[in-house]
Amino acid sequence: MNEGANVQTFFGIPFNLGNDVPGLIAAAIVFFLMFFLARRIEMKPTGKQNVIEWIIDFTNSIIKSTMPNRDSQKFGLLIFTLFSFIFVSNQLGLMLQITVNNVTYVKSPTANVMTTMTLAFMVLLLAHFLGVKKFGFKGYFKNTYLSPIPFLLPISILEEFTNFLTLALRLYGNIYSGEVLLKLIYQFSKAYGIASFVPAVPLEIIWQGFSVFIGSIQAYVFVTLTMVYISQKVEKE
Repeated sequence: MNEGANVQTFFGIPFNLGNDVPGLIAAAIVFFLMFFLARRIEMKPTGKQNVIEWIIDFTNSIIKSTMPNRDSQKFGLLIFTLFSFIFVSNQLGLMLQITVNNVTYVKSPTANVMTTMTLAFMVLLLAHFLGVKKFGFKGYFKNTYLSPIPFLLPISILEEFTNFLTLALRLYGNIYSGEVLLKLIYQFSKAYGIASFVPAVPLEIIWQGFSVFIGSIQAYVFVTLTMVYISQKVEKE
């Protein structure tokens, strides 16, 4: 979809508000939602406390399935935060989209490739940093690129680029295509009056429900692969 850009400069740094505002909105939603769910924590959980504890248990199970040793405990907050942000980001554009002067300020942040590439780059950079921190640069290089045999060095280097691209583009492609189809259904509903509006309503409802499912799956896949990549760097092969 041909969308404009609103670039503003702050302290000499250009910011595209069409990319940045949706991310800030998603982050704010996550913060206030978790703040609300985590208030008045009790020993015997009830109501909203059950929700946040279920999310924590769910993300902890992802960590344990990829890194069963004790080191996995320190990644709990990272995966919890990452999953919550991506999940909300994936659903935001389904609930509301606001466009002003051909720039959409409220949409799914993950429907923008710059957001997903930033998330993927952050995850892989952290994985490499943790590998160097644990084994030292020599041990990290050997474990990452020369294991199981040095002959695979070129393939191991290429794999790092493919991991980055697949992690970013898988999330972006699924969310972006979902929003594009929702816009097409909306345009179709106005094309032929009542003749197109009537069939467009159930199509919109069905696709929104399916998009919620896809957005949830993609959040799960992203954090699972995050832990897989981290475990590859901090565990000896």
